[in-house]
Amino acid sequence: MENNTTDPCDNRESEGCIAVPALLAEFKQAIHVLSGKWKLEILSGLMDGGVRFGALRRALPPITQHMLTVQLRELERDGLVSRKVLAERPLQVEYELTDSAWGLTPVFRELLAWSKTYPRRTAVASETQLTPLEAV
Repeated sequence: MENNTTDPCDNRESEGCIAVPALLAEFKQAIHVLSGKWKLEILSGLMDGGVRFGALRRALPPITQHMLTVQLRELERDGLVSRKVLAERPLQVEYELTDSAWGLTPVFRELLAWSKTYPRRTAVASETQLTPLEAV
């Protein structure tokens, strides 16, 4: 069987060969920040503006309070979500997207466009509907 793969560095004139490992590392870092069972859904839920913790939890029915807290802390640590404590009794906390997260809007648009052309299995298509992404 013939090997049809090509090594991008076979051509010594290729300037991108040195940068490829660095680009791959940057891509992996970006994917790591967004990976997590609920992170994309949480970011989607915050696209309409600040949301209180309880409302966000109700918008993602199967998520546990613990898991939502963990995912929000990671998103906050990575600079995608900001946490604001409201001066109310009982204590209220609101989360909103940071400027860095708003920079993901074109990515979400492209992902949504791709999802409309991707052949879905009926079970996956009916699981959840991320309506805030459609408004992006």
